[in-house]
Amino acid sequence: MDDVASNYARVSEQVARAAERVGRHADEVTLVCAAKTKGPEVVRAALRAGATDIGENYVQEAQHKIHAIPESANWHLIGHLQRNKAKVAVPLFRLIHSLDSLSLATELNRQGVKQDRTVHALVEVNLAAEETKAGVRPGALDALLEGVSSLSRLQIDGLMAIPPAVSDPNEARPYFRTLARLRERYAKLGMARMPLRELSMGMTQDFRVAIEEGATIVRVGRAIFGER
Repeated sequence: MDDVASNYARVSEQVARAAERVGRHADEVTLVCAAKTKGPEVVRAALRAGATDIGENYVQEAQHKIHAIPESANWHLIGHLQRNKAKVAVPLFRLIHSLDSLSLATELNRQGVKQDRTVHALVEVNLAAEETKAGVRPGALDALLEGVSSLSRLQIDGLMAIPPAVSDPNEARPYFRTLARLRERYAKLGMARMPLRELSMGMTQDFRVAIEEGATIVRVGRAIFGER
């Protein structure tokens, strides 16, 4: 548990330094601690160290942890969401990072209406059109956002992406720049319920580069919790 605290402090400092390098403030970047497969006590150690935001990949695993952890936290769903899990996911998560289809958007909106809440989500973009990854292709983003614009209980807060695996973090920089340009382009349109302020990009291996390219949310697991 001491390792988690020291790791969290180190990563927080690295986030701050990366932001400062490009004239940004550290508080412009939310550090989401990606806690996939980690038990409640490990997550609680991160919260005691100062973490405020916890990321989970699976709805059922997150549900168990949230019920087992008394401390307050902002919970993020950073993994793929199946439509049949939307009913459970909507009340659990402050932000869903993985919206990738109009059918899922429609179901999230339906649950928002039924549960009388606004659902906050990011659109996941598959920047390199990788067959093994979820996310909407950049060329289909227009159609998805147009379809989502009529949904009254779904708010699109920004975009998310996971670039292809690379050996050098700087090789991911062009993908981060592409996502930032897409966010800027669509934000200028001023679409209803689409503030598009957030850019969720960057993980353990490349979060510093992502911050330099404009990330407002980074999802860091291994550097805080160790290997899975």
